[in-house]
Amino acid sequence: MTDAPPGSWPTDSAPNGRTPGRTVTLTDLLRVPLHRIRLVAAVAALGLLAALGYVLLVPAAVTASAVVAVRPVVTDAFTPSGANAERAVNMNVESGIATGTEVVQRLAEAGGTDPREVRDALEVEVPTGGQILRFVYRASTAQQAVDGVNLAARAYLDVRRTMYEKQREEMLRSYDASINKVAAQQVGLQKRIASAREGAVDGVVAELAGVNNQLTQLNSARTEIAAVDVNPGWVTQTAERALASSAGNRPLYLLAGLLGGALLGVVLAYAWESVDRRIRSVDDGRDATGLPLLGTVRRRRFRGRKEAVDADIRYVAMAIAERVRQPARVSLLTAREEDPTAITAGLAVALAAVGREVFVADDSGRADRLRGTVLADKERLPASADPARPVVPKPRPAGSVTGSGGGATDQSAPRRPSPHPPGARPSTDPDATLTLPRVASVAAENGRVQSADEVTVGAGSVRFGTWRQGADHGLVLFNAPPAESDERGVAVARQGTAVVVIERDRTRQGDLRRLVERLRAAGVTPLGFVLTRSGRG
Repeated sequence: MTDAPPGSWPTDSAPNGRTPGRTVTLTDLLRVPLHRIRLVAAVAALGLLAALGYVLLVPAAVTASAVVAVRPVVTDAFTPSGANAERAVNMNVESGIATGTEVVQRLAEAGGTDPREVRDALEVEVPTGGQILRFVYRASTAQQAVDGVNLAARAYLDVRRTMYEKQREEMLRSYDASINKVAAQQVGLQKRIASAREGAVDGVVAELAGVNNQLTQLNSARTEIAAVDVNPGWVTQTAERALASSAGNRPLYLLAGLLGGALLGVVLAYAWESVDRRIRSVDDGRDATGLPLLGTVRRRRFRGRKEAVDADIRYVAMAIAERVRQPARVSLLTAREEDPTAITAGLAVALAAVGREVFVADDSGRADRLRGTVLADKERLPASADPARPVVPKPRPAGSVTGSGGGATDQSAPRRPSPHPPGARPSTDPDATLTLPRVASVAAENGRVQSADEVTVGAGSVRFGTWRQGADHGLVLFNAPPAESDERGVAVARQGTAVVVIERDRTRQGDLRRLVERLRAAGVTPLGFVLTRSGRG
C-alpha cells in the first residue's frame, strides 16, 4: 500500500479568474500592535522616561499677568468715545509696541538677561472688541515673573507716553512756525497801512483783517494741541505673587509622553510588520501556502488547556490518517527557526494510540527530546484513548495483607536463594551442562514483548531511529530540520508526502512562500499545513 496519490495544488481563484480579496476587519488592524506589544511597550516606556526627564530636569515656569487699559489721546478726556471705542485706538499697533524693542530692552536691562529670552517669555493678549492689553510673563520663580510683568506694563505706558509727547511737540513746533509767519505778515501789513495813500488803505485793511483771522485760528488750534492729554492708559490689574501660577501641568506631561510613545510604537510596529511579515492567522497561512488546513494546535498556557491541546493533536492525527495509507512516509517540514519536535511526538502518540506502529525518524540529534516528549504525552492520554490503561484499579491478590493488619497472610514461605548460584563453582566434569544467564526482555503493558528503543502507546507503539533505520516500517514520521538551511526534509517528502508546520507569530511569510515554491519545484504535494501557537512547535 502506498500514500494517497498527490493531487493538484489547490487554488482559491474566483470564477472570473481573479483572486478573491479578504475583508480587513478591526481585529486585523489590532492584531499587529498586539503581537508587537513588546516594541510598543518599549517605545511607550521611552516616551514616559523622556517626559519624566523633562519634568525633573527642566524647572517649572511660573506665569504672572497684568492688565493695562488703553485710552485714546483726546483733547477732552470727559467726552464719551461712543459705541466703537476700539476704533479710536488700533490695538494691533498697541500690541506691537508692547512687545517692541524698547520694552524688551528695558526688561533685559532690569533683569540682566538676554533680550531673546525676554521676547520669548513675554506675551501680550488682546481681547476682541476691547481696549485692554493683557501682559503675560514667564520666569523660573514667582517673584521674577511678577516683577517682569509689572515692569513690562509700566514700560509700555512710558514708551507710549513718550511717543505721544514727541508727536505733540512736533505739532506745536509746526503751529509756532505758522504763527510766526502769519505774525510777520501782520506786521508788514500794519506798516503798509501807515504809509499807504487814502485810496489804497481800504484794501490793505481788508487784507490785514484776513491775516488777523488766520492768526486767531492758528492760536486756537495750538491751544487745543497743547491741552491734549498724552496719557496712553493705566494699569488696571497689577501682578501679585499670590496670583502667579505654574505654567503647564506636570502629570499631563507624563501622560502626553506615555501616549505619544505608545502612538509612535504603534507606527513602528506597522512599519516593522511591513518589512517582517509573519503568519498571524489561518487566512495568512492559506494565502501564503495555498494548502488546506489540517488543524490548529493552541498554546498550552493554563492548566485546564492541556486536555484541549492534546485533543488538537489527535484531531490533526485523524486528518493525516485520513489522507495517507500505509506504507506512508510523512515529513514534517518547517521554514527557518521553527522546531516540529513537539508536533512530531504528539502525532506519533496520537497515531500509536489507535493501533498504528509508528517509527519516528530524526537525523538532527533530537532523538532524546523526541523520546522524552513521547513519554510525557503518553502519560496525558485519557483512558478512553489508551486501551492499555485500565479504567478500574486492579484487584488486590487473595494472599495480600490488608491495611488493617487482621487479614489473611500468604501461606507459602519465601524461597531462600541458593548460596551457590549457577556458574559460581565451575564443574570438573567435561560433560556438565553450562548454564547461561537469561536475557531479560521488557514486557509491555499489553503483554507484548517490547524492545529497548520502543515505547508502547495504547494498541500501538512508537520507535525511534534514523531515516535509514525506518525504511522497513509502515508509517514513518520524519522530524525534518528547517528547510531553509537543510534539504533533507524535502528529499524525504519526495518519497512520500509532507505536512507543513507553521508557528503563529514566528513563521515569516517570505520563508513560508519560499518553502512552498521549493516543494512545488520538487514535485511534492503536501497534505496541508498545521498552525501552532508559540510554545508548541
